[in-house]
Amino acid sequence: MEAIERLRKKAKQLRRKILLPEADDPRIREAELWIKKEDIAEVILLRKGSISPQDKQRYADAFFELRKDKGILRQEVDSCMEDPLYCAAMMVHLGEADGFVAGATYATSDVARAAIRCLGVKKEIGFAFSCFLMGLNNENFGEKGLFVFADCGIMPEPSSLQLAMIAINTSDLARRILDIAPRIALLSYSTKGSSKVGSATKVREAANLAKKMRPDLLLDGELQVDAAIVPEVAQIKCPDSPLEGRANILIFPNLEAGNISYKLVQRLAEARAIGPILLGLNKACSDLSRGCSAEDVVDCVAVTAILSLNNQQ
Repeated sequence: MEAIERLRKKAKQLRRKILLPEADDPRIREAELWIKKEDIAEVILLRKGSISPQDKQRYADAFFELRKDKGILRQEVDSCMEDPLYCAAMMVHLGEADGFVAGATYATSDVARAAIRCLGVKKEIGFAFSCFLMGLNNENFGEKGLFVFADCGIMPEPSSLQLAMIAINTSDLARRILDIAPRIALLSYSTKGSSKVGSATKVREAANLAKKMRPDLLLDGELQVDAAIVPEVAQIKCPDSPLEGRANILIFPNLEAGNISYKLVQRLAEARAIGPILLGLNKACSDLSRGCSAEDVVDCVAVTAILSLNNQQ
């Protein structure tokens, strides 16, 4: 897909240093060769035993300083630094690398916990969330087949304010990373008040909040997914929607809906799913699905490399 090729080219120009703390996984090793061949980034593989005792001690000391006010025990800190995931996160925190990518063997909850504890959450957002880049073969949908889905990996039940902030920050990511004009749909089982109860109300409130916070954005909700992405359906269900059935960013009402949807699209439509890309953090990192391919790792590294530059600005 053209958009993904652009991601790799953009990352190649940046020469960022990205850590992969799952060196024993064959997909990671294959991805490392691919990344080096295409010169997408400088990647460093980590495994247990690859980090010197002196460096582990430095990372442990820095991690303890970060978490001591949270009541963390020194024993827990030392135990964490036996894990390459935490060492990678602390290396990024200390500026020794630009980002990390993990999740081929770690669960998303493990990656997110290490990222939040070591990298910290941006004060202006206040929470971490994630998005997926979804690449379809059918260019009639989204941005010539490209969508951004959020949140599909972190927030179980976001509030209306959190949904609004997810929509705003995901759109900003899409503009910076993908160079596209965001068209954002906040999704529900209801379109424009066809239901007055449950999550539809929350999504409607989120859309109104997002419009007030960022009136410059092309955004609408609450919308059923067909009304958001099919112009003919939009003309029937919501003829006044500014999206006109051409959304390229889909915001889901909760984690359950988002996670099920991305996996259905990935498997049934044979779509590329890049992510989850972790957002709302002070530094760059991306998670991987444990069902990822080596190519997924390559593209997550490219996205993380670009995201690391934006986090410095």
